[in-house]
Amino acid sequence: MRGYAAHASTVPVLRAEAATTLAQGAVIPAHPLALTADRTLDERRQRALTRYYLDAGAGGLAVGVHTTQFEIRDPEHALFEPVLALAAEEMDARADAGVVRIAGVAGDTAQAVAEAELARSLGYDAVLVSPRVAGADDRALLDRARAVGEVLPIVGFYLQTAIGGPVLDREFWREFAAIPAVVAVKAAPFDRYRTLELVRGVAASGRADEIALYTGNDDAIVADLLSEFHVESPDGPRTLRFVGGLLGQWAVGTKAAVDLLARARTAMEGDAVAYRELGLVASDMVDVNQAVFDPGNDFHGVIAGVHELLRQQGLLEGTWCLDPAEGLSPGQAEEIRRVRLAYPDLNDDAFIAEHLEAWLA
Repeated sequence: MRGYAAHASTVPVLRAEAATTLAQGAVIPAHPLALTADRTLDERRQRALTRYYLDAGAGGLAVGVHTTQFEIRDPEHALFEPVLALAAEEMDARADAGVVRIAGVAGDTAQAVAEAELARSLGYDAVLVSPRVAGADDRALLDRARAVGEVLPIVGFYLQTAIGGPVLDREFWREFAAIPAVVAVKAAPFDRYRTLELVRGVAASGRADEIALYTGNDDAIVADLLSEFHVESPDGPRTLRFVGGLLGQWAVGTKAAVDLLARARTAMEGDAVAYRELGLVASDMVDVNQAVFDPGNDFHGVIAGVHELLRQQGLLEGTWCLDPAEGLSPGQAEEIRRVRLAYPDLNDDAFIAEHLEAWLA
C-alpha cells in the first residue's frame, strides 16, 4: 500500500517523501475533468492534463475536488474511481516519490470514509475533506473528519460561502487542527478576516508545527504567500506562513506558478527585488483570476473558465461540465483570451505548445 503507513495508535501518517514536500511547500493544482461533447470522460485529455502538471513541476495533485466537479460522484456518471485511478496511473509512471497525492472526499461520514478507503487503495497520500455537507453543523463536521482521519491523513478545507462552504470560526479550526491525522489546511474562504481566523485556530491547537498551511484563496495568492501571521499559541506568540498553494487557479499556468512560489520563498528570505517584483505580479494574478473564476457572476463560470483557458491552449477540446447548466458567462471567453495574451509570463502558452503533442500521445 503506497499511500500511507500507520502507527500502532491507528493514526495514519504520510510517506516520508510526501511529508517533506507538504511541509516545505508546493504547487498543488486542483485537477480539472476532461469531457467529450457528450459529457463522457475524455481519457486521453484527462491523462494529458496530469502529464502537464507533473512536467510543469507541481509538487502534488488534488483530484476529485471542486475543480474536478463534485458531480463525478453521481451514480449516472460514476466517475470518481476512474478519475482517481487515471491520475494515480500517471503519477506512478511519471512522478517522483516527493509528489503528494491528494484525493478529495465529500458527502456524509459514511460516504467520505468510503471515498477515503478507495483513495487509500489507489495509493493516495491524503484526503482533502470538503466542508460542504447538507445539514451538518460544526460538531458533525469534526466527527466526520475524525472518522476519515482513521483512514488517511487529512487536509482541511475552508471553502468559500459563494459555492456552498459554511462559515467556520476560530474555535472550529482549533478543534479541527487538534485531530492527530490533520497534516495540512487549505484556506479558501476568499475573505481576509476568515483566513486570519483559520490561522489563529491552527495556532491555538498547539499543532502548528505539524500542520502545513496552504492558500486556496485564488484571489489573493501572492498576498497569502508574502504574509506573516503573528498569532498566539499555547507556547506563546508565533509567526505562521502559508508554505504553498492548493488551487484551482493553479490548474492553469502551473509552470508559472512553480516559479512564482520559488520567488515568494526568495522574497520571504529577504530578497527585496523579488519582493517588489511579486508586488507587481499580485494585481496581474487577480486580473487573471477574475477572468477565469467569473466572480462578477457569482462564480457561475468558475469551472468552465478553467476549461476555457485550457481549451485555448489545446489541452482540452471544450468547456463541457457534467452539469449542463454550468458553462461560461457572456463575454467570459473573451476576457480569458485577453488576460492570456496580456500576461504571457503567467499562462504557460509556450511550454504547453512545446509539449502538447507528447502529452496527448
